[in-house]
Amino acid sequence: MTYLDYQATTPLAPKALAAMLPWLESQHANPHSPHREGRRAKAAVEIARDQVAALLPSRGRIAFTSGATEALNWAIKGTPGAIVTLATEHAAVLDTVQPSGRPFTILPVAANGLVDLDAARAAITPGTGLVAAMLVNNEIGVIQPIAALADIAHRVGALMLCDAVQGFGRVLVPHTVDLVAISAHKIHGPKGIGALWIRDGIDLAPLMHGGGQEAPGRSGTLSPALCAGFGVAAQLMIDRHDQDAAHVDRLWGLARDRLGPGWTINGATDTRYHGNLNIRRDGLDVNRLMSDLRDIAFSAGSACASGSGRSSHVLRALGLTEAQARSSIRLGFGRYTTEDELRHAIDAIATVAADQWA
Repeated sequence: MTYLDYQATTPLAPKALAAMLPWLESQHANPHSPHREGRRAKAAVEIARDQVAALLPSRGRIAFTSGATEALNWAIKGTPGAIVTLATEHAAVLDTVQPSGRPFTILPVAANGLVDLDAARAAITPGTGLVAAMLVNNEIGVIQPIAALADIAHRVGALMLCDAVQGFGRVLVPHTVDLVAISAHKIHGPKGIGALWIRDGIDLAPLMHGGGQEAPGRSGTLSPALCAGFGVAAQLMIDRHDQDAAHVDRLWGLARDRLGPGWTINGATDTRYHGNLNIRRDGLDVNRLMSDLRDIAFSAGSACASGSGRSSHVLRALGLTEAQARSSIRLGFGRYTTEDELRHAIDAIATVAADQWA
């Protein structure tokens, strides 16, 4: 199996797994207990917290969560005022904003997937409490101007929430943001844990009640195993940053060179994370393509919307027709993808796709 679905989840790093195993096999104490074993577990959690924090702005604190979905829900529901967000945001944002009962504006994006900053200035006005935008889009990989959006938000007294799930450790998180949501399993860590970074001085209303173990008020018992895996995964993103980035750039160039004619890249190609290649071929039967290539794991859109029957809201926000959106696939690759397996996968995709017109 050739795995090309890195935006859905990344392979677990062996060192992250090794860090988790002791806490799964023999060290089972509750990190919120006051006895010696509890204190040992808490120490492991705090080491992980520092490792994750090293990739985030200073002067803030990290609250571990069950994942980025919880973190985004908490950030949105825990802040007051009107909300401004983008049409290409993750469902965890859009499906939380729209039924919130608060005034909201969903900004369109251009055909390249980027927000228009003049439109943002017109929408972000006094009374806006929160601006929410994704650093790197999970479906098309484009990098939004988060620093500029944060500046616009702050001019009217609003907070800036950055969904950094796909960019964490790969694209610098601007130091001017106020809230940052991240997830371990998108950086070769374990599933089931994420975090919300909260700038010092910001108070959020709790999302969940029942103990408030995580400052500033997140309730629930933390898993030292998941925290340890997350921490080591974050440390590896620092240690391997240049190596990983160079490898991804090589893979991006290889994939583009081998695709051949007839394919169009969805979204900007210059302002983009290169581990995401979202492409379309008019008339492509994606379901048939995936059926014919069962030994290659790739996606027709966000894993979070799979099975919904809907075409990608992100691709439709670019102005693609329903047919164009449904003839698009997403290829995601990274640290553990070899050049040979990507080359063979691209050749197979191009050949099988061309056979649909034979």
